[in-house]
Amino acid sequence: MPALNSIAADKLLRLVGTPAAPAIVDVRAEPGDALIPGSIALPAASVEQWACELAGAVVVVDEDGDTGAQGVAAWLRSERLEAEALEGGIAAWRAAGHPLVATARLPRRDAEGRTLWVTRARPKVDRIACPWLIRRFVDPRARFLFVPPADVLATAERFGAAAFDVADEAVFWSHRGERCTFDLMVEEFGLGSIPALAHLATIVRGADTARPDIVPEAAGLLAVSLGLSRIHSDDLDQLEAGMLIYDALYRWCRDARAETHDWTAHQPRAVRA
Repeated sequence: MPALNSIAADKLLRLVGTPAAPAIVDVRAEPGDALIPGSIALPAASVEQWACELAGAVVVVDEDGDTGAQGVAAWLRSERLEAEALEGGIAAWRAAGHPLVATARLPRRDAEGRTLWVTRARPKVDRIACPWLIRRFVDPRARFLFVPPADVLATAERFGAAAFDVADEAVFWSHRGERCTFDLMVEEFGLGSIPALAHLATIVRGADTARPDIVPEAAGLLAVSLGLSRIHSDDLDQLEAGMLIYDALYRWCRDARAETHDWTAHQPRAVRA
C-alpha cells in the first residue's frame, strides 16, 4: 500500500496517456535523457514560481521518493493542488520495467520549457496522430504550427522547431519505407513496449498509407479523419477535436479489443412469470 500522499508506479502507469492523467513533474536535479511518459522537468528550488502554472492533480517525481518529491508535493498542496509523490521515485518506476521516454531527439525548448513542432497544413491522419502522441506521452505543453508545405523547413529553422511528416530527406521525423511518422515516433521515443500504442501504430499506418486491409480499424480511422478535415477549417481546432478520437482509440486498444457488441448484447434479461 502506498505511503501517505504517495502514488504507486503501477497506478500511475494506468493513468499515463489518458486525459485523466495528472501533471507529472520531474524535480530531479539532473533528469537526463529519459523521463516518465507525459512528464515535464521542473526545478524543485523554484516551485513557488511554477506552481501557479499547474492545476488539478499532480505527481512529483524524484530519484527514490525521498530526495525532494515529498517536500515539493507538500508545497503544491499548500497551493491547494492535489499533489502526491511517486512512491520509490523513478528508481521504482525503472525497477517495475515501466516505459521511459527517450528525449535525446526532442527539439530545443522555448523560454517556457515547451517543445515546438511544425508540419504541413490541412492534416488528415499522421499529422493529428503525432501531435496526440507528443502531448499525451512526450511533452504535454508542446506547441504545433501548421504551415503551407513549402514553408515547413524555413519555419522550423526560424523558430528552432522540429519539422515532421514532410517528404524531405533532411527531415528526421517522417515516413520510413512502409512505416509512417507515428511509427517512427513510437519507436524513437521508446514507447514501443506499450502494447496499446504498438497496436494503435498499426491502425494509423493503415489509415495513413492507403492500406486499410492491415487492420479493420484503419478504414474507420481514415473515414473519421477525412470527416474531421472537412468539418474544421482551422487546423488547431481540428487537432483539438482529433485528440478525443485518439484518446478513444488508445483506450480501445488498451482495454476493449476483446469486447464485442450487437443489438442484444446489453438487453435486460427476460423475467420469468
